[in-house]
Amino acid sequence: MRLSRRTLLQSALASAALGWAPDARGAAQTTIRHSSFDPWIEIRPDHVRHNVREVSRLVEGRPILAVIKNNAYGMGLLNMARILESETAVIGMAVVKLSEALELRGAGIAKPVLLMGPFDDADLEAAVMRDVTPMVYTEVGDALDRLAARRQAAAPVQVCVDTGMGRVGISHRRAAGLIADLAGRDGVELAGTMTTLNEDPEFEKLQLRRFREVEETLAAGGIAMGRRHAASSYGLFDNPPAYLDAVRPGMALFGQYSTERFRGMDLLDLRPSMSLKARVALVKKLERGDTAGYEAAYRAERDVWIATIPAGHVDGVPRVAARGGWVRIGETRYPIVASVSASHTIVEIGPEKTVEAGDVATYFDWRDGSRPEDASAASGASVYDLVMHLNPTLPRRLVS
Repeated sequence: MRLSRRTLLQSALASAALGWAPDARGAAQTTIRHSSFDPWIEIRPDHVRHNVREVSRLVEGRPILAVIKNNAYGMGLLNMARILESETAVIGMAVVKLSEALELRGAGIAKPVLLMGPFDDADLEAAVMRDVTPMVYTEVGDALDRLAARRQAAAPVQVCVDTGMGRVGISHRRAAGLIADLAGRDGVELAGTMTTLNEDPEFEKLQLRRFREVEETLAAGGIAMGRRHAASSYGLFDNPPAYLDAVRPGMALFGQYSTERFRGMDLLDLRPSMSLKARVALVKKLERGDTAGYEAAYRAERDVWIATIPAGHVDGVPRVAARGGWVRIGETRYPIVASVSASHTIVEIGPEKTVEAGDVATYFDWRDGSRPEDASAASGASVYDLVMHLNPTLPRRLVS
């Protein structure tokens, strides 16, 4: 049926009222309309670029393989990828899930993409045919040869060597054989060899020795490992010998220190690149003895004002935040009280009403004292738990 212009206009008006938008044929499609009270995330591209420069300076210009797994640690996968795409110090990006690797390619990201997660035969085909580099540690040479013949180009791979982490990778005792097999195939391009360090400084020395033993065994047969890399954000601070040919940071590029100890070392000036904010939805007065929160977790010891902020643990606010966490409204910090529910946080304002509905509440940002590390430490949470659990459906806004 052909729709008239008038019918299309009427459909558009009706759909807008329902939060829908018509496509080119007049069919209604759902769109996301966020309330002004929905929490949101702000992103600082300039801080990401600063962090890239800082890491590059520390590692003396070695290339950076940027780990942007798990929705880029809360930043949003494509947000981070598009920022890093123009950074010459970044030679590629690494993810764990095939869906993220393919999303990067679908969005036009051209730099190398390393898939560090597991895959079956169909996944391997999907990755290689979209020019995604798989991290391998099993006998996949024959499958790679077949795929290379189809794409009429060698398939790039990186080999993961297990030097003691035990999570994934081929044992360092057998790694030389697998690498030699892959390196000897016309259909395979050995782009690199990697290992994962376990963040125990003493044990990491053994891990690097094992990795070098694999390299020496291969070198004796005239085989190169490709680009070698081992150092994560943690290794940037604790293990300079692990810098090798490239480094593989994630958290540092987003501007967070993995531990408080690293923050005090003055090796890197990391600038947090995102914030979590929402608007106060309700301000009310409780009389002495009134309660708030599940299981009456908060009981007013005096007449007091409280504020409800529509962001909870489904949005990324840790449930433990009521154990000492805070929210900044204006220039004042207010303690989180009661219990963090799925979609709400309650803060204690005090005896005077100093907050109004609509005021912006900040859970963390890039200001000193309000960094993600500060917000997580206040309630005993890990900074990883805070930033990596941010709801991927929250709107993300680029700011400067």
